[in-house]
Amino acid sequence: MNEKFEAVIGLEVHAQLLTDTKIFCGCSTKFGNEPNSNVCPICLGHPGVLPVLNKKVVEFALLMGVATKSTINTNSIFARKNYFYPDLPKGYQISQYEKPICEFGSIEIEKKDGTKKNIGITRIHMEEDAGKSIHDRGETTSIDVNRCGVPLLEIVSEPDMHSAEEAYLYLAKIKQLVQYLEICDGNMEEGSLRCDANISVRPFGQKEFGTKAEIKNMNSFRNVERAINYEIKRQIELIEDGGKVIQQTLLWDADANEAHPMRSKEEAHDYRYFPDPDLVPIDINVEWFDEIKAKVPELPDAKRERFISGFHLPLYDAEVLTQTKELANYFEQVTNVTNDYKAASNWVMVEVLKVLNEQKINVENFAVTPQNLGGLINLIQQGTISGKIAKDVFAEMLETKQTAEAIVKEKNLVQISDTSEIEKIIQQIFDANENQVKEFLEGKEKVFGFFVGQTMKATKGKANPQVVNDLLKKIFESLKQ
Repeated sequence: MNEKFEAVIGLEVHAQLLTDTKIFCGCSTKFGNEPNSNVCPICLGHPGVLPVLNKKVVEFALLMGVATKSTINTNSIFARKNYFYPDLPKGYQISQYEKPICEFGSIEIEKKDGTKKNIGITRIHMEEDAGKSIHDRGETTSIDVNRCGVPLLEIVSEPDMHSAEEAYLYLAKIKQLVQYLEICDGNMEEGSLRCDANISVRPFGQKEFGTKAEIKNMNSFRNVERAINYEIKRQIELIEDGGKVIQQTLLWDADANEAHPMRSKEEAHDYRYFPDPDLVPIDINVEWFDEIKAKVPELPDAKRERFISGFHLPLYDAEVLTQTKELANYFEQVTNVTNDYKAASNWVMVEVLKVLNEQKINVENFAVTPQNLGGLINLIQQGTISGKIAKDVFAEMLETKQTAEAIVKEKNLVQISDTSEIEKIIQQIFDANENQVKEFLEGKEKVFGFFVGQTMKATKGKANPQVVNDLLKKIFESLKQ
């Protein structure tokens, strides 16, 4: 990054809410239905129809407000945001303007260097989504209005971010929160979580903001990071070459790894907001708000700290395990069965996540139940099976969904810890490998691993590795004397 300039970044995040029906009518919000099938006269804005507010949308907005420590406006209003575009049948969008439902919140992020930073949230407001224009069908543009009226929360940050890393972390925290609250699935590829970035640069030490550009059409976390870095570099190079940044809206082209102008300041819309005459003000009842606050689950930061203090896990483990509420719940259910918390953490972070990523599934669909994984860990802890055998048992559990105990019993995989039995096997290996015994006694200590391997091989991996190591050391010591 250029050391002469500081980037100033604010994000506008749209979260599509997980309600069954739209914000002002009873049409389905289901994604992927036949184009233009989830519609009615209300969401299409036909003359004479009246919108009716979906109470669940207000509840979801309040949940997000509480989670972001926002000020809740117990009285708020809807406004009409007027603009004309093919995928907006009414010619206006119902949103909130002067009196949003939530204001002045914040989210804490933690950077790679361990420093923490609060990112302010200017406002969180409710609004309806527009339709979708489809431009990839030759010379014509198709319009799918299924999305019209789908409820959104718009979360507008303060311009508190100064790097693409900070913006990435902030957006990731937003996604994590809406998923923990179960108000949005956070899927950027399907458009249920969308992000626009306002970016400007200024010389270090300057208080006034530079001229901003807005980047749209970023459909992944990686694209958000790439687009912001691209725009910061573009603006700095433009200024250093004697040019001037103009206020404009840019569309991110992920294939070309660059942004293209969409419209300039002179063409930007004047939305002519005014209160929607068809919708009454929203008054939040205190008792109802208290009920909603009681529904807020344990949030990621609190859960992470509890995992560190309650399960004595390292910070890294706690961060990985609390990335999603479902994964955290899975881990906690494992700990209901076993008290070897670090082993439980390792198995979930390594073996479980590996399978989830390979199979592209959620932990709810994972073949090994947390109870069965806890049972497997207990078998290792008790010395019934070795860690190596446990990997084989785990693979079998994935295939058959059987318990570890059943598989170990069926395949006779119980670990051999009987020292006399293992000692006999070691003696047979010594008799068959006299040269290697001599090499070790002459100081070639690397040969020790050979005997460990041969013993494990002879017992088909069932010998207790610690017992094998201890016996070999004891036998070699006696031979040296």
